[in-house]
Amino acid sequence: MAINLEKGQRINLEKSNGAKLTNFCVGCNWGAIEVMTRKEVVVNEGFLGIGRRTEWRNVKTELDVDIDLSCVMVDANGELVDTLYSPLYKPELFRQNGLPVGKEVSADGALKSSGDDTEGDKGGDDGLDNEIISVDLTRVSSRTEQIFFFLNIYSPKDIDFLKIPYAAIRMYEGTPERVNSVFAKYDVAKEQHFSGKRALIMGKLYRRNGEWKFAAIGDAFEDSSLVITVKRILRDYAK
Repeated sequence: MAINLEKGQRINLEKSNGAKLTNFCVGCNWGAIEVMTRKEVVVNEGFLGIGRRTEWRNVKTELDVDIDLSCVMVDANGELVDTLYSPLYKPELFRQNGLPVGKEVSADGALKSSGDDTEGDKGGDDGLDNEIISVDLTRVSSRTEQIFFFLNIYSPKDIDFLKIPYAAIRMYEGTPERVNSVFAKYDVAKEQHFSGKRALIMGKLYRRNGEWKFAAIGDAFEDSSLVITVKRILRDYAK
């Protein structure tokens, strides 16, 4: 049975049979936002276009939501080792802030992103994750001591987590195309403290006595860009 993670909770990466969990996926699932818009619709085509009649109606449409699942890797001193975030971000934004540009595979090959989903689920939850980071702990660089996973709402600019129909993160065995067994999950709850928040630091993988463990962080912020969140992690969480 999957572990329902709570803020501040720490867990060992072990399967039910006691074996170590070394290869898994971290996935995020979310839905597009339903909105009502005023549209002119045809109610009678008429014969050969003669007598064609239209009227204005309230029509339900779905607004694309672009959430980005990213991670940063740091060493024992809290210094940046590597990053993994969408390459669709403008490189100048990161260079101006002294950060690496976006990419989908870590330098050591241990973490791989499935790519940037810019819409979210349409027509309801399809049960699959929109963005996924595959993790192979056996390939993580010896320099890396902590790996932080976080979410940022890229667009629309005027929404927060409260306005998204659903958003959840889970850790599972399998591939981006197939879920074999869910190990842990973290629901982005519709609670008041998410009002105005556009960034969520989900949690971190960290080494302890030669073994990898996971700590749920669950802190949300009003960060207007991914760069702000990366800097926040390096400043306040990585030390």
